[in-house]
Amino acid sequence: MSNSPVTIIGAGLGGLTLARVLQVNGIASTVYEAEASPTARAQGGMLDIHDYNGQLALEAAGLMDGFGDLVLEGREAARLVAPDGTVLFDQPDDGTGGRPEVQRGELRQLLLDSLPAGTVRWGRKVSGVRALGGGRHEVTFADSTSVVTDLLVGADGAWSRVRPLLSAAVPAYTGMSCVEVYLHDADTRHPASAKVVGGGALYALAPGKGFVTHREKGGNLHTYVMLARPQEWFADIDFTDAAAAVARIAGEFDGWAPELTALITDADTAPVLRPLAALPVEHRWERVPGVTLIGDAAHVAAPNGEGANLAMLDAAELAQSLATHPDDIETALTAYEQPMFPRSAETAAEGTELYAVMFGEDTPHGLIEMFTGESQPSN
Repeated sequence: MSNSPVTIIGAGLGGLTLARVLQVNGIASTVYEAEASPTARAQGGMLDIHDYNGQLALEAAGLMDGFGDLVLEGREAARLVAPDGTVLFDQPDDGTGGRPEVQRGELRQLLLDSLPAGTVRWGRKVSGVRALGGGRHEVTFADSTSVVTDLLVGADGAWSRVRPLLSAAVPAYTGMSCVEVYLHDADTRHPASAKVVGGGALYALAPGKGFVTHREKGGNLHTYVMLARPQEWFADIDFTDAAAAVARIAGEFDGWAPELTALITDADTAPVLRPLAALPVEHRWERVPGVTLIGDAAHVAAPNGEGANLAMLDAAELAQSLATHPDDIETALTAYEQPMFPRSAETAAEGTELYAVMFGEDTPHGLIEMFTGESQPSN
């Protein structure tokens, strides 16, 4: 490998993990991020970091002790309720699970704090990328500056500007969107909703719709209102009028228990629409010299609890492959990509199956069976 730093586009969990594991292995990198600063926007909710992928990446990064300090006790609890509020399944967090929960923003800060000053260049939005030949690429930014690199890594998410160097694929709408809202200080201000959610995650499901809620720090309840509707249906809703949007979304849950519908009708934040898009399950590309992708840039799928974990594992494995083959970038990239493709395809297929279980005609029976391992009778 040349002495020039690896160029990483995107300072999400994947890009930062890559920079950190490269650093651990004595390889320099520079991360370019469009956001103006680490606090330019909210960093999302909680993540369960799994012992079979995300935690392996943190071990490679030498950050497991810091990660342990971020874990929120009790958040692996799971509860499934019927639309009328009846509890169908309730599993407490007994501390023996392998999927501890942390706040995404805190995990990102842990990674940022582990990097040398200046590793991340903020406010550098990519406006274009082009191949120069011989495995070298030029990245141009919106501020008219540019860099030339021998190794370019797209860690820039679902709508990656790097991906077109490798693939013509673009994410397509999955048929489902979520509307994101919060209740703050819920135990005091929204006690009925706090009670139904319990100590961890709540699932209240019906065919084509439901509530998925997580208890975060400070008694905050973070709800994803899930709806299988075409994009045109959502386009008819004016989300700049928060009250009208809330009323329209809540109308899809008419007759549900009030402590459930209050998760959106009593929201302390304006509703945020998030259409769910995915790349083809078997997405892959032919080897192109000097460039590769990690995380959502490579294999974005509908959220299934694996996206951040896969991005971090991709990052760790790529960094370790580059360290193993320091004088042969192409061998390193091939060694990284070959296991990544089938792994991401398998996970994406499992996610598609999970959504069918959660929001298909047989819900919630299939999900109860997944939780308990026991077959459930249909109504």
